[in-house]
Amino acid sequence: MDARELYRARLTTAADAVDGIGSGMNVAMGMAVAEPPALLRALAERVESAGLTDLRLWYLHSLDAAGQTVLKPGLLDRVRPHCLFLSDIERKLIRNAPTGSHGPVEFVPVAFSGAIDAMTRQGPLDACITTVSPMDRNGWFTFGTSNDYTSSVARSAQRLIVEVNPNMPRVFGESLLHVSEVDAIIESDTPLPEIQCGTPSPEEQAIARIVADMIDDGACLQMGIGTLPTAVCALLEDRRDLGIHTELMTPALARLMECGAVTNRAKATYRGRSVFTFAMGDAPFYAYLDDNPAFHSLPVNLANDPRHIAKNDNVVSVNGTLQVDLGGACNSEHLLGRQYSGSGGQLDFVRGATASRGGKSIIACQSTALSGKVSRIVPTLDGPVTTPRNDTHIVVTEYGWVDLRGKTVAQRADALIGLAHPRFRDELANSLR
Repeated sequence: MDARELYRARLTTAADAVDGIGSGMNVAMGMAVAEPPALLRALAERVESAGLTDLRLWYLHSLDAAGQTVLKPGLLDRVRPHCLFLSDIERKLIRNAPTGSHGPVEFVPVAFSGAIDAMTRQGPLDACITTVSPMDRNGWFTFGTSNDYTSSVARSAQRLIVEVNPNMPRVFGESLLHVSEVDAIIESDTPLPEIQCGTPSPEEQAIARIVADMIDDGACLQMGIGTLPTAVCALLEDRRDLGIHTELMTPALARLMECGAVTNRAKATYRGRSVFTFAMGDAPFYAYLDDNPAFHSLPVNLANDPRHIAKNDNVVSVNGTLQVDLGGACNSEHLLGRQYSGSGGQLDFVRGATASRGGKSIIACQSTALSGKVSRIVPTLDGPVTTPRNDTHIVVTEYGWVDLRGKTVAQRADALIGLAHPRFRDELANSLR
C-alpha cells in the first residue's frame, strides 16, 4: 500500500480504536495540548460500558480533555492515574479524596528527563494514545506540540492510536511519525487548548528586571511558563543573538524569535534553531510554530539531558520555586502538606546551566506567599527537595539576588535572609540560634 491507502485502511472510529484496551492494561496518553479528546471520551465510555477495571494511565500534566473524561471522579475506582507531574486536575482530585484514603492519584516522582524510563520500566506499554498533526503526502505525521516522552513511548507501546487534528501544528525536528508505525487513526477537528498568562505583580516585575540584567547578548535561554518568565522575556527584546534550548516553548520565547532577539547563532548544538520538547500557548503561537523550520523538537531524554544542555555556552536557566531553605535547597513541588506539581525539568536545567561554560542557573520567587503572610525563605523545607543545596546557583527575590556557589552554610543563611521580606528577617535569623 502507499501512504494514503495505509491511512484509509487504518482510519476508524474512536470507539473502535480503543476497543482493544482492556482491564489491567498500561496506557500512555499525550500530555497537555496533545491530549486526544475524542479518544479520551471513547476510552471513558469504554471503561463504563465494558466494566473495565485497573486501567493504569501514564502521563504528565493533564488538561480539561482528560479531566472531563478518564479522570472524572466517578471513574477513579477503575482508572488508576499514574501521574508524573500534577496539574489543577489532580490537585482537585486529591483535595476531594476521602480522609484516610490512599488517594485517587498515583504520583510518580521523577525528573522530566527520566519520564520515558519511568513509563517503560515495567515493560512495553499496552497502548499509547495521542494527538498528531495531519499526514503529509509522503505519509508522515508529526507529534506537534508534544515530543516529550510521547514520541518514544508511542513507538515502544504494543498499540499506537493517533487522533489527527488539523489544528495541531506540524513541527520540525525529531518529531516525525510514519503512518506505517500507527495501528489506528481517528480524525477530530478540535480547537487546541490555549494557555493564557496573567499580569505580573509589582514583585514579579522587580524580579524580572533583576533577572533580565543577568542575561547578556548570546545567552542560551530556558524559561518556564507563567507571568514571571513572560515578564523576563519582555525585557530582552533589545538583546542580540540569543539562543533557545528549553523544555517548554512558550509565546513569550516565540516573540523573542519574531522580534529578532533570538537568532540561535551562538549555540553549539542545533545552530539557527530553537530547541524544545513540548509547547503550550495560544492560537497565534500555534500558527507561528506550524511548519516553521526555526523550531526543532526533541524527545525529553535529549532536550533535558544536562550533558546535552551544557554543550551550549552561556546557558541561562530561569525556574520558580515554592520555598528556599537557609542552606539553599529548594522545594518546588509540595505545598500545604500535599504534592502540588512535580520536579519536572527543574533539576535537569539547573545542572545543565551550571555545567555550561558561562552558564547561570537562576531560581526566582517572590519573597512571600499568601498575600504576604508566609515567607518563601524558610529555616527548613516543608516538602521534598527538588533542587539540592549543592546544585543551587543563583537565587532571586524582589529584594535582590545572591550567588550561592562557594559560600559556607553560614554565609548562605545570611545572604538568603537578606532576600527575605523584612518582616521575616529577624525570625529567620533567630532560627539559627
